[in-house]
Amino acid sequence: MKCVVSVLGKDRSGIVAAVATALAECGANIDDISQTILDSIFSMTMLTTLDLEKADFNDVQERLERVGEDLGVQIIIQREDVFQMMHKI
Repeated sequence: MKCVVSVLGKDRSGIVAAVATALAECGANIDDISQTILDSIFSMTMLTTLDLEKADFNDVQERLERVGEDLGVQIIIQREDVFQMMHKI
């Protein structure tokens, strides 16, 4: 399943590593990634592929929420088809 992961928050060391590690532990692959820092605001968007045999969408979402809480950033994961439909309107 293709998903879009968005991360937003105050810049700090280890954000990319923590998110990538959490995704890898869930068996997800990062297909594409874009990240930038505006002043001290960190923003990252990832296109990922989830391996549903290893972890379903809800499991990955809960894992990323915990990582976001630990880092003090907001992490949102959306199914790519839902993301595409939201931005079509």
